[in-house]
Amino acid sequence: MLSYQHAYHAGNLADVHKHALLAEALDYLVQKPKPLSYIETHAGRALYDLSGTEATKTGEAAQGIRRAEPWFAPDHPYRRALEAARARGGSAAYPGSPLIARTLLRPEDSLTLAELHPQEEAALRAALPGVTVKKADGPALALSMAPPEPRRGLILVDPSYEVKTEWRQMPKLVGQLHRKWPVGVILLWYPILASGAHRELTRGLDALGITDAIRHEVRFPPAREGHGMQGSGLYAVNPPWGWDAAAARLAKRFAALRP
Repeated sequence: MLSYQHAYHAGNLADVHKHALLAEALDYLVQKPKPLSYIETHAGRALYDLSGTEATKTGEAAQGIRRAEPWFAPDHPYRRALEAARARGGSAAYPGSPLIARTLLRPEDSLTLAELHPQEEAALRAALPGVTVKKADGPALALSMAPPEPRRGLILVDPSYEVKTEWRQMPKLVGQLHRKWPVGVILLWYPILASGAHRELTRGLDALGITDAIRHEVRFPPAREGHGMQGSGLYAVNPPWGWDAAAARLAKRFAALRP
């Protein structure tokens, strides 16, 4: 959806959930001395300003990373990515998932980022010069690349869900990617909504029957009155060793936020 801009939501509690566990997965993968591929289907702009008009208008970052940062030790990979973003953009900077990946991955690793929104794509290219950025439909690009070279790696699928058909299309995409790339780590993010619209997606994921997969969800108070997002979900195929334990620790932090 070309109207969606993540600057209004950067650093919210869903980002904390998604980005902390993405960082955990990447940190484990880079421990082995073998190159890997990282693909992202809906990349966004990579670097956000939490003091900007968009972020301050919604207040989501104030309820998100501003509260949650003390949950993470200074050597946690998510904290390292936060500090790298601030070194580039100042104290109010926040890293999107492409910058988290660029921070944690190594020179020998391959990054391919898809983004269709013209402004977001331009900002992405400016933030990450030298990284492969494609103005392309992310799911189609991912399917055309699977399996990538190197075959070891991770794909993040992170749509806006402003297009209603994405609720049923994303489970299908995960299944197709897994069949084409059975050793790949697949992370699919989705919001948990008061309307219950996300249940179509979770039913589709459960119906895939993938043995080595984890569906992890956290709940949190709405960022403001009437806000429809009440939680965050990640579906992980082939999660790295220790990822489920990290997710369980993070879930305890989120549980303490609930009224």
